[in-house]
Amino acid sequence: MPQLAKRMGRAKPSAIMAVADKAKKLKAEGRDIVSFSIGVPNFLPGEHVYAAAREALAKDSGQYGSNRGSDALLDAFLHHLEGLGLTGYTRLHCATGIGAKHILYNLAEALLDEGDTIAYAVPYWTTYADIAEVLNAKILELPCPASQDYKLTPAQLDAALATKPKVFLFNNPNNPTGMVYTRGEIAALADVVAKYPDTWVITDDIYNTMVFDGLGYHNFVQARPELRERVIFVDSLSKTYGMPGWRVGFMAGPEVVAKALTVLNSSHITNLPEVVVAAAIAALTGPQDVPTGKCAEFQAKRDRVVDTLNAIPGVVCPKPQGAFYVFPDISCAFGKSHGGKKIANDVDFCSVLLEAKGVACVPGSAFGEPRAMRISYTCPTEQLPKGLQRIQEFFAELS
Repeated sequence: MPQLAKRMGRAKPSAIMAVADKAKKLKAEGRDIVSFSIGVPNFLPGEHVYAAAREALAKDSGQYGSNRGSDALLDAFLHHLEGLGLTGYTRLHCATGIGAKHILYNLAEALLDEGDTIAYAVPYWTTYADIAEVLNAKILELPCPASQDYKLTPAQLDAALATKPKVFLFNNPNNPTGMVYTRGEIAALADVVAKYPDTWVITDDIYNTMVFDGLGYHNFVQARPELRERVIFVDSLSKTYGMPGWRVGFMAGPEVVAKALTVLNSSHITNLPEVVVAAAIAALTGPQDVPTGKCAEFQAKRDRVVDTLNAIPGVVCPKPQGAFYVFPDISCAFGKSHGGKKIANDVDFCSVLLEAKGVACVPGSAFGEPRAMRISYTCPTEQLPKGLQRIQEFFAELS
């Protein structure tokens, strides 16, 4: 029998989806499950988005679209960029894809040859490692523990970039931690990036509108405009507009990179569907009351979750200022038992928690930090206190 390509031996299924699937299975068996696992916003876009989709369906041309993205969609994205303070881009600086994950994969294909190095902070979104491993790139991990609020320091970045990685991938606001870099922190990191002109910089900033406490979103290009020639901004509709299943991602950066992704699209996907494009334009250019309201809701949920977790003896949970995650250090539970089941690590912790209390969380090792777990608090509001109470009870019952 013919063999699969060697790269498939390096490909891994999503650890996040594995937890979500197990929770669904238990729920189907009749268990009362509270899911803090999968990172979906759990709200729907405004009616104007659906109206635009229905209108496009009624007028469907049935034709192929642009590999780069339609002019109207690119213009809507450029308008969104201007709202973030990222100006000076044109359609030729942009490209679209089937979600930010597709954009990131295309960027990896466009920028990394086999054996090249990609550097990123730990904790990281699981897909970063998955993509790098499939493409057989080398990975340079920059550990950022809870003791430094899960944030990368300029000294760490300087030491990493001195080794000349081909790509530096930066995530702000961060998944899984929810941490957000201040204007001053971004400026300090940008000063370091400016010293190393041979490294591409990808900023995965898909949570850019979900920033709390009046902190605001900031980007390397704003701090050091000369970095525009090698900084690639990645965005998505999924989190901001409650549209993860619509699969619309964007990038803005140097023309040569946008052209490369357009070429890859011509072989991979051809174009985004016409109905999806219409919905995306409506989301970006229409009323912003739904995402604005949800951001305020998530901030209130953040406060409740962080306060509850930090009240548990031994748990350390830095306060995030964006996205919809918290990432508590739960290593105080390691070596203890619950109901006769030993907890040696984060995977054991999350497994026993799910079985004993019906609360689904993702082990931190999926994100490169085995002392922690990720909680996504976008569940229905009424489920939040129930899930948090069960976590409190679980810790209290450890022996």
